[in-house]
Amino acid sequence: MENTETLMVELEERRASRRSAMLLGGAALAGLALSRVARAATIGDPDILNFALNLEYLEAQFYTLATAGVTIDKLSTPVSVMGGGGTAGSVTVKPNFAPVPFTTQVLKDYAYETAQEERNHVSFLSGALAASAVPQPNLDLFNSFNALAQAAGLGPSFDPFASETNFLLGAFIFEDVGVTAYNGAAALLSSKSYLQAAAGILAVEAYHAGSIRTRIYAAGTAAQNASQAIAGARASLSAAAVTPAPASPDDIGVGTSTNGAATIVDADSNGITFSRTTAQVLSIVYGGNKPGVFFPNGLNGTIK
Repeated sequence: MENTETLMVELEERRASRRSAMLLGGAALAGLALSRVARAATIGDPDILNFALNLEYLEAQFYTLATAGVTIDKLSTPVSVMGGGGTAGSVTVKPNFAPVPFTTQVLKDYAYETAQEERNHVSFLSGALAASAVPQPNLDLFNSFNALAQAAGLGPSFDPFASETNFLLGAFIFEDVGVTAYNGAAALLSSKSYLQAAAGILAVEAYHAGSIRTRIYAAGTAAQNASQAIAGARASLSAAAVTPAPASPDDIGVGTSTNGAATIVDADSNGITFSRTTAQVLSIVYGGNKPGVFFPNGLNGTIK
C-alpha cells in the first residue's frame, strides 16, 4: 500500500488547481426529497431514525476499531448491534487488523471521546426505536476506503488505521456526511421530541467534524489537499443523485479560500451548513447508485 506521503505528492501533482475553484466556491442547499427507493413507501419517523441508526453503526464501528481494535459488540462493556431483533451483519477490516498507532495524546483522547459518543448514539437510537430498531447491516471498512481513494485520486489504496494523518482523513469522510444527513433529515421528522433529539445529535456530529477539520488544517498542505479531493468526490456523488444536478458543490475541503480565510467550517456562502437528501447520502456511502462501498449489501430499513 502506498504511504500517506506518496499519495499526497501524487495528489498535488495531479489536482493542483482543477479542484480548488470548484471546492472553494459557493454552494447551494440541497432539496429535501426522499431516496428513489423510499419514495414509493410511507415514510415515518421510525424509518428516518433507522436511516440515522445505520450511519451511527458505521461511525461507532470505525472509531471503536481505531481506538480499541475491536467492534462495539466485542468491548468489555458491549454495545448491541441487534437492534430490535434479527441478525446483525459483520464488519470487514483489513487482514491482521490493528488499531491506529496514536502518538499524539490529544488526538488519541479525542478519538476515544468520539468513539464513546458514537456508541452512545447507537444505544440512544436503538432504545428510542425499541422493537422497530434495525440490526447492523454488513459494513466494509477495508475495500471501501480503497474504492474511495481511487475515486478521489489518492491512489489505489488507503488505510485509515495506518497512521494519525490517515485516521484524520478517514474520519473526515464520515463526519461531514453525518452532519449533512441529520440536517437534511430534520425537516422530515414530524415528532418534536424526535426533532429535538436529532438536533442534539447533529450538534455533536458538528463538533466532531469541526475538530477533525481543524486538525487537518493544522496538519498542512498535503493533508488539506487530500481533504479537498475527498470533498470533491463526495460532492460529485451527491450531485449525481439529484436531477437536475446542482450548479455548485455541496462540500468544501479544508484549506484557504481566495480571500485568505480558512475553510475549516463546511458551509455555504450564507454560513449555513449543507443539507443532503437521503438519496444523496446513500449515493456517497454506496459510492454510486447501488449498494456498495461502506454498505456492501445496503442499509437495513425502509430507506436504502
